[in-house]
Amino acid sequence: MGEEKHKMTAAIKTASAVAPVHVVNARVTYRNAPIHLLEKFTFKDIDGAHKAFLKKAGFEECVILQTCNRVEVFAAARDPDEGRLLEEWASTVGLPEKDFANVEISSGREAVMHLMKLASGLDSLVVGEDQILGQVRRALEFSRSGRYASTNLSLIFDRALKIGGRVRTATGINKGNVSIASVAVNLAEEYFDDLKGKTIMLIGTGEAASLVAKVLKRRDVDFMVASRAPERAQCFAETVAGTPIPFDGALEMLCKVDLIFTATVAPYRLLTVERIENAMKNRREGMMIFDLSNPRTVDERVATIHGVKLVNMDQIAELVGKNMRSRMKEINSAEKLIDGEMRSVDMMMKRMKAEPVVISVFKNVDTIRDRELKKALATLGRTLEPEEARVVEQLSYAIVEGVLSTPMNNLRREIEEGQSEELMKIVAKLFKYEEKEQQ
Repeated sequence: MGEEKHKMTAAIKTASAVAPVHVVNARVTYRNAPIHLLEKFTFKDIDGAHKAFLKKAGFEECVILQTCNRVEVFAAARDPDEGRLLEEWASTVGLPEKDFANVEISSGREAVMHLMKLASGLDSLVVGEDQILGQVRRALEFSRSGRYASTNLSLIFDRALKIGGRVRTATGINKGNVSIASVAVNLAEEYFDDLKGKTIMLIGTGEAASLVAKVLKRRDVDFMVASRAPERAQCFAETVAGTPIPFDGALEMLCKVDLIFTATVAPYRLLTVERIENAMKNRREGMMIFDLSNPRTVDERVATIHGVKLVNMDQIAELVGKNMRSRMKEINSAEKLIDGEMRSVDMMMKRMKAEPVVISVFKNVDTIRDRELKKALATLGRTLEPEEARVVEQLSYAIVEGVLSTPMNNLRREIEEGQSEELMKIVAKLFKYEEKEQQ
């Protein structure tokens, strides 16, 4: 083949791989839809949804991101039709199109910037949370494995994942717990040193109780769960975590419990001074109680009992607020990092605009090179040995590469720096480039 032929072939292939497309993002998030409505926009068949956006809505690439707080579609095409995207979304999930009136839509640079902030945790319900970075990565991997995302979206998503990781290591955006449940369990660990081996009781089966249970489960800590409705405790244990126990039995065994979380909506005190005093009789070890209920279900005077540590919602909320304020201070630093990455992406996207012209120039000139080479070889006839013919062919590639590489690289550089898109138009006209060749 020869080195020069290889270079030229590679240049055409590389240019073809990054032919420019336009990115569109459509999203429904916690910002514009409550959770119970958000569920209606989710795709039950995620694989089929990708195929629908590519085959029916006319997009060339697609990545779908679904979490408990958002449903987002990133799609790319040379001439994207936002209306068709929403129509296909509505058709796929079985909703009337009027329900999509509040769907947020971004395109081009705005869509890429949104993805950067999303991966960095700036668009999350809890600023700086780490989970979204893994969710974005898995969404991209799924689309890549199904060949729904190729060069363009892969480039953009890879950049977003890169800056998302960098923001978390270079700033304190994800430092400090901002979950009531996580803060409560952390405080308990500090108090007891190690929760494993402690007798732990969770009273309640609602949302707050579920969050506590999930934190305990992630840390591989066993606990009991009690509710006035036995069937709720049983269902909670089966779907979330914990060992269900009868409510009356729970109150009777308080003397054996080290750590209690109450997270109910009971309109009265569940843990009274009398109950806790009786539980602490003849006990050597201390007891810790977290009242996460609203209204409170633990008598505040319990805190005066020797050996009992009571922590209420106000105290935890103060710690959560402090951590959240600390995270908010890091937003400016995170945005500066994102802006720097966006400048790099802007240059990349500008360069991609020049690639169709570069492809056309290389192809057109290569056609001329091949035609003239054949003429020359036909004229020389059998006077050339095979090795000599290969040398002449290599010479033809070397001349084309030598003539074109510098001006084409200069064209890319000029477009990257935004100096003059007029230059690209002039080059296109000189080499008779027509956009239809790239369709």
